[in-house]
Parts: sequence; C-alpha cells; structure tokens
Amino acid sequence: MAFKAEADPGRDEWSYAPAVGVGPLRFGMTVDEVVEAAEPLGRTKVSDAARGHTIFSPTWKVEVHSRGAAGSPPAVTTYVSQAVGLFCIVADAVYGPQVVYDGIPLVGRDLSELEHDAIAYAEAKNMYVRYTPEGHAGPDAPGVVLRGQPVGPVLRSRPLFMVPRDGAHTEWDSMPAEE
Repeated sequence: MAFKAEADPGRDEWSYAPAVGVGPLRFGMTVDEVVEAAEPLGRTKVSDAARGHTIFSPTWKVEVHSRGAAGSPPAVTTYVSQAVGLFCIVADAVYGPQVVYDGIPLVGRDLSELEHDAIAYAEAKNMYVRYTPEGHAGPDAPGVVLRGQPVGPVLRSRPLFMVPRDGAHTEWDSMPAEE
C-alpha cells in the first residue's frame, strides 16, 4: 500500500531514517553539532533537560525556533545525552517540519487520520500495531513514538524520533521526562 504525502507550502519537508536521523539532524550528534546543523533553520536555545531518572547521564534540550515565528513554540526540540549524544528529535505539530516516513506524513495531522494510515501501513507491511499509553495506534516500528498535541479542538500528531539512550533498552525507556 502506498501513501502520498500532501505538500504543505508552509512547512519544510524532512525525511526520517530509522537509527540515523531526521532531516539534517543525526543521532549521536553533540550539542554543538546539533546547534550547527540547526543554524539554517532558525535560532536555537540550549538548556538543561529535566532529570526524570538518575540512571541517565546529564541531558541537554536544544530548542529550534523557526525564523520569522517570533514568540512561537519551538519548531523542533532535541534531547542530547552526555553519554550517547542526540537521542530524541521532536517535531511540533504546528511549527515543525513535515517529516515523511515511507510516504506517510507524520507531523501535524489529525491524530485519528494518521492512526488510520499507520494501521493500514502496518497491515500492508505485515507488522504489528502498538498502542501508546494514551491509546494512540501506530506501526510497531522502532524509533517512532506517536504523541498527540492539542491544537484548538483537534489532537494533532507530534512524533518523537528516538534511539535508546544510555541505560535504556527501548525508546519508551529513553523518553525524556519533559515529553
């Protein structure tokens, strides 16, 4: 089954490669490398991330704000661990780039529509379907955790792209406390 991403002229379009990265961001990058890669996208802000688990090494959050969107939430938020580098990339449902994986647009979509496409994709690929703790369905593919972001009366997709971080076995174990 093939899916075709609809072009959104207001968004950059990035691709996702499991265990490699999203757009110009590569898993394993240092904070400085993330800031350098994000420079063409907009201004960045680096801060300490909340420590949800003491087993993890110190983590930094790098927020990338789109040029010309003053005062808006970050378009992209990344999390960089001292031990493993960049391990989590989050695209905002409203301001983030459209990330496409195997023809499926993942960012800013009505979550119920994306779930329908994700289930059809999983069935076509003979994959399992997994559910988030919030009850959102998606293919059981490593590295993508579909989350919802309220936008007006609609719950829009705000995916997290991840690799396991230090001391974790899965992306679920690696999820930053702030997410």
